[in-house]
Order: sequence, then structure tokens, then C-alpha cells
Amino acid sequence: MYDIFTEYDFGPDERARMDADGHYVLPGILSGSARADLSGSLARVEELRAELGDHPNRYSAEYDDYLASLIGHPQLVALARAILGDDIRYDHCVSLNRPGGNGGIGWHSHSYGEERPELGFVRIFFYVNGFTADDGGLKVVRGSHLLRDHKLHARTDEALSAGWLAENRHPVTGDELAIEGLDAPEGSVVVMWTHAAHAVTARRPESDTRWCVVYAFRRPGLPSRARWVTGDFERHPPAGAETLLPLY
Repeated sequence: MYDIFTEYDFGPDERARMDADGHYVLPGILSGSARADLSGSLARVEELRAELGDHPNRYSAEYDDYLASLIGHPQLVALARAILGDDIRYDHCVSLNRPGGNGGIGWHSHSYGEERPELGFVRIFFYVNGFTADDGGLKVVRGSHLLRDHKLHARTDEALSAGWLAENRHPVTGDELAIEGLDAPEGSVVVMWTHAAHAVTARRPESDTRWCVVYAFRRPGLPSRARWVTGDFERHPPAGAETLLPLY
């Protein structure tokens, strides 16, 4: 299989930045071939959603051979292991497409091993055609992952500011926490710890679909509430993913 990533740096310095902020942006690293194939696969998933409901969205890799083939792709596995270590498991592959006029999503985080921080969980977002902060853009709160609060929810920036942000400080620096909107050129990859607070701005009505898929990996040790893997898929894993599919 061809390379899905061009050259990029993710060594100790980049990992330290991710550990401090909760996320790290790798701008424009998806290869042209990967962007083309991802666009086609994600468009097919959208067609299946219209016919079958939300299942193709949550189990995207089980509905598309190309998406499935990336689970064990050496470059994706290497990136996940650079963050988590060698002993990792695949957790889910979910399409996050945002057509023009989509309203975005409010503030939230995710759970896994709140009492066992050594059990890391990372989401790796492929933003095929990118985004801007005010058009289907990812919003973050640097340092929020360190609070490991999976119950964080707010519908708007104002609600988050008046509630959760006002009640918490950065647990290391003591600084106020702040909302930040990101920009990402086409082909960008964003890696994010599962407990990081994040939201998505609305997609402008005149914009085309923002194509995006997320691959999640974790260190084994606990059940995962986010794990979307059917029994049949686990018994018949795609090539290269044989050791990644079991729960433990």
C-alpha cells in the first residue's frame, strides 16, 4: 500500500507539546492519494447513512474496505505507538463529515481510565480537505485533558466560559483556561488525548462538505465505552490489524 503520510516530525518535543496542550496538529501531511481515496470512501459512507441510518457512521471501517485497510497501515500504527507505546489496540473508526450548513457540535470530552492515567487513549483525526476556525473548525482548550473530566458538556462557548472554565484552572500552571479555534489546511492530521475538551463550529451553508474520519487507539487494560467493533469484524480483521482488534 502507498504512503498515507508525507514526511513529518513527531518526536519527544512534539509529544511533550501534545502532553501539555492535549492535542497536536500535523498540517497537510496526508498524501494526495490518501486524500483522494478518503474523499471517495467518506462520500460512500454518507450515502449508506442516508439508507441505513447512523450505523455506517459509527462503524465506518466495517462498511468500506479502504477505511478498514488503514487500521493496520504501518504509518498510522507508528503514529499511534509514538504516542501510546507499543502495546495498543484499535478502538473505533468514525466518520465526522460536516456538509454545508451543518450546525457543528458543542463542548465535550470522552472517558477512559480516569483513575489510571497510564492507560492512554488517543484520537487521530484525518481532515481531508481541512477547515478554518469559523467554518467547521475544531475548537480546543489547552490543558483541559489534564483534568480528566469526561462529564464536561456545554452547548456553547458562552456556557462553557460561564460554567466549566470559570470553575477550573490549568492544573499545572494555575492559569485560566481559554477557548481557542484552530485552522488546518487540507490533508491535516490532528492527534488528541481523549479527555481534551473540544467542539466544532458550524459549517457555512455555502461551503462544501468537510470530509473527516477519526481513528482511535488506546492502551489495553479496561473496557472502552467508545469501542465500536462488531464481533464479525474482530474475528475477521483487515490485513495488518490482527493484533490490534482484540479488547485486551
